[in-house]
Amino acid sequence: MTQKTKTIIAIGLPLQIILVRWMGHYPSFVEEYYSNGIYFYISGFLRILFGWIPFSFGDLVYTASVILVIRYIYKHWKSIKRKPLLFLKDIIVVLSIIYFAFHLFWGMNYHRQPITWKLGIEREYTVDELVELTQFIIKKTNQYQLELTGDTVSPVHIPYSKKEIFAKTKEAYANFAEQYPDFGYRHRSLKSSIYSVPLTFMGYGGYLNPFTNEAQVNGITPKFRLPTVSGHEVGHQLGYSAEGATNFIGYLVTSQSKDPYFKYSAYNHALGYCLSDLYYKDEQTYNEIVATINFGVKENFNELRDFWEKYKNPMEPVFKSVFNTFLKVNNQKDGIKSYNAVVGLIINYRKQGYQKD
Repeated sequence: MTQKTKTIIAIGLPLQIILVRWMGHYPSFVEEYYSNGIYFYISGFLRILFGWIPFSFGDLVYTASVILVIRYIYKHWKSIKRKPLLFLKDIIVVLSIIYFAFHLFWGMNYHRQPITWKLGIEREYTVDELVELTQFIIKKTNQYQLELTGDTVSPVHIPYSKKEIFAKTKEAYANFAEQYPDFGYRHRSLKSSIYSVPLTFMGYGGYLNPFTNEAQVNGITPKFRLPTVSGHEVGHQLGYSAEGATNFIGYLVTSQSKDPYFKYSAYNHALGYCLSDLYYKDEQTYNEIVATINFGVKENFNELRDFWEKYKNPMEPVFKSVFNTFLKVNNQKDGIKSYNAVVGLIINYRKQGYQKD
């Protein structure tokens, strides 16, 4: 690549940033022409291209990229020190290419219409509504825990392999798409990340590779949680970027699945968010409600807590802070707190009569 070409690509970075920010003011345009237009075909093509590979191709690409960067710096260290401005330009060129690919392949979804617009619901709710939802979720969680174990004290253990869970996730989306055709999921590309252990140290349950459109699941997460994590990541594949929205989509798809293990996973996951929210808003009611949860359900919560405690490390808050900043830069003003938006979405979804007791 000539220096002239590099200069043009480098100059393109600030221009791209301005263009993306400008398009972010027109979510209806992004919704129609990108999310439901060009992205539909790009994502489908990428899933066909990489979905059949049994391992994470994107993880290997990231690994190779890091190795090549280290190798380049090592081999050209003297010239880098001698001409640092040229090296800086090379960095900007790479960032410009990555920025372009990221927004073309997936990133513009950060600027589409929110899911509240899609379903015609709100996010706001009262404490009384939160209490009512928490009671409903506890009822359903207890119901499926008892159904699956035969008693109230045993934790639920999903008997499926990860491969079976991924296949059943696709089935759950097919079932959900009968009611909401826009959520149809074709060309499955859902995999356990090669770097599940590092993901755990960083505190993440999974991620979407925006360059290969592979949904990556943290494969060592307690299995009872995998159905909702898988549903969450597929939500990203379908073009929903907001974490609260994909938590909500994962909940809807798994709770309306025909599989009782998926239903339990959905209600158990939602219960965690409800209890966390209720604890900060009405601790007395929280203490009263917690007493009604089956011991087996609590055992699953303990299993999840022990799992994350095992991998807790001083760097986790740093990774979370970086991701929090990334979300805020990409049109999610609540950052990591946006995950909790699922509570308001479920409440208002039920208020509209979509989900009955």
